[in-house]
Amino acid sequence: MTLTTPTAAYPWRPDSQFFAANEVVADALIMQTSTIAGNVDGDQPAVRVAFVDDADTADYYAENAEITASDPGLNEVVVRTKKLARLVNLSSEQFRQELTAAQVAESVARDLIRKADASYIDDVTDPTGLLNVVDTISADAGVYGNLDDLVELVAQLQVNGASPTHIILDPLGWASLRNMKIGTDYNSTLLGAGTSDAVPMLLGLPILVSRFIPAYSGLVVDQRAIVSAVGPVAVATSEHALFSRDAVQLRATWRIGWAVTRPNWIGKFSLQPGS
Repeated sequence: MTLTTPTAAYPWRPDSQFFAANEVVADALIMQTSTIAGNVDGDQPAVRVAFVDDADTADYYAENAEITASDPGLNEVVVRTKKLARLVNLSSEQFRQELTAAQVAESVARDLIRKADASYIDDVTDPTGLLNVVDTISADAGVYGNLDDLVELVAQLQVNGASPTHIILDPLGWASLRNMKIGTDYNSTLLGAGTSDAVPMLLGLPILVSRFIPAYSGLVVDQRAIVSAVGPVAVATSEHALFSRDAVQLRATWRIGWAVTRPNWIGKFSLQPGS
């Protein structure tokens, strides 16, 4: 019989695996609302993303007239990454149970997504979370009772050159919008009954609900304004680190980073009265 890795016992086959991030952590906000520009390995290497600051210099000229030259506004952002990691210890007996590997893998993936989403939204250190990016656009007043201010916020982003792609809301904020009525004396909701929702939408934009957005608030984003570096999810197992305990260690790592090229293509709003 030929010995092959699929049929070999655990110690005789490779113990490291790499998975495409869009297969393992596809639900992470960074995967859905940013433009993935590349991947780097290490804290110091970076993805340097070049972009052009648009200038309104195009004009009409008469036949044979001299055309005025204008230099493009060349710019760049530097995207460095951080490594997310999770280490799990399992007894060898537990590791060999039929469903253990799959269940642990799913749990670790959820944990990576949770941490990535929390950082992507609210980190104050480099890379800065979207809520803390300077020079984003805020709604003039709280989006409370009607959608007028949210409509105006989306319009302002479009005036700035954005084409908004997503609205990110916290669960309570989304519920508040869902509870808006078509009028004071009506019980019908502005966004429909919602008893058989398909993809959640608002103002023609897909809604992403994240518990890491502060309560009763939200973001309007254009994913072209957010560039990211996203690596594969690396999973490795070892029976050597805990050899004396007859146990197995499972390690999962995921390296991500992001930067905002055009802050005025991102909007913030609140659903609190009086905001």
